[in-house]
Amino acid sequence: MAKDNKKPTVRPLLRHSTQQKDFLNKKKDEDWTSLLNILEDAQRTRRKAERERDRTYNIINNLTDGLIVLDNKDKIVFVNSKIEELLNIKKIVIEGKNIKDISEIPTLKEIVESIVSKAGEKLFKKEISLEKPNEKVLEATIVNLVETDERVIILHDITREKIVEKMKTEFVSISAHQLRTPLSAIKWTLRMLIDGEIGEITPEQKIFLEKTYKSNERMIALIKDLLNVTRIEEGRYLYNPIITDLDEIILKVISSFPEQIKKKKIKLEFKKAEERLPKVRVDIEKITIALQNLLGNAIRYSFPGGEVTIFLESSENEVICSIKDEGVGIPKDQYNRIFTKFFRGANVMRMETEGTGLGLFITKNIIDAHKGRIWFESEENKGTTFYFALPI
Repeated sequence: MAKDNKKPTVRPLLRHSTQQKDFLNKKKDEDWTSLLNILEDAQRTRRKAERERDRTYNIINNLTDGLIVLDNKDKIVFVNSKIEELLNIKKIVIEGKNIKDISEIPTLKEIVESIVSKAGEKLFKKEISLEKPNEKVLEATIVNLVETDERVIILHDITREKIVEKMKTEFVSISAHQLRTPLSAIKWTLRMLIDGEIGEITPEQKIFLEKTYKSNERMIALIKDLLNVTRIEEGRYLYNPIITDLDEIILKVISSFPEQIKKKKIKLEFKKAEERLPKVRVDIEKITIALQNLLGNAIRYSFPGGEVTIFLESSENEVICSIKDEGVGIPKDQYNRIFTKFFRGANVMRMETEGTGLGLFITKNIIDAHKGRIWFESEENKGTTFYFALPI
């Protein structure tokens, strides 16, 4: 009985307590190790982010274009180093200020006006000419970031391009003027030979002379187009607008194509609204050139026996003219080049038709100068419709 009343030993409990303590200490060490690892990872990530930030800053700061960043309240939050060179102004003068507060600075005045006037546009470009001491031509691109309501101004120096462009334009202008005089002399000499004013010629000689005369005429037309292009680029393409009826000009233009229409057996139809159309203010000579280019293309690129239709109508504030053909059409991948200089579609090049690739460029500039619009619809091998609208 005495043995049964003996107290139980505490050694197993002590052993259990020691094991628990070791376990807790081990877990504590593991937690600390994990925490240290997390901190080290965070430090590595922070250092990496700082390196990326510094690298991005250095790239932006050393761009060849000037950069100004505005926050959503139009405060200038960043200006790169190139701005100092382009605008001849220190970063410290404008950084941190509201864009409107620096509108009196001459080199920034036009940029500020553009930002204020085009606030709603996502992307806006403007050419800015700076006077002395800068004497630079800059292309300002203003990008509105819709997500953050911030704005980025990119200034690109196009001074050299403008100088080269001016030299090229002057060269073309001088060359064209120099070529025009001898070509005109050749034209009248050939005309006299063909008409027998200098002496009798054989039928065979007459055929060759007429071919030479036509080739000379094409050269004169090219020179005329080149001179028109140089006048457009130099801002010397002057206009003498008068108030007139557009349908009268169209009828005169149609009457200048009888040979081409007859040769290709084109069915030409002029349709206009039954009610009297409003008058428009146009330079008759320039609008005639535009219509000749459009109608000439419609006839030239139509299939033999095809149809060309001219529509004339009015909307609320415009008179709209369209010239529709059923010809070769324009390849879809070349739509964006249609109004550029010297462009001719790949499909019409294969047809070996005449053309300088300047007609539509000149036409667009004429319509633009009249504050009008020009556009087109086309499908290859089915035809093209060119539209232009002039304000009433």
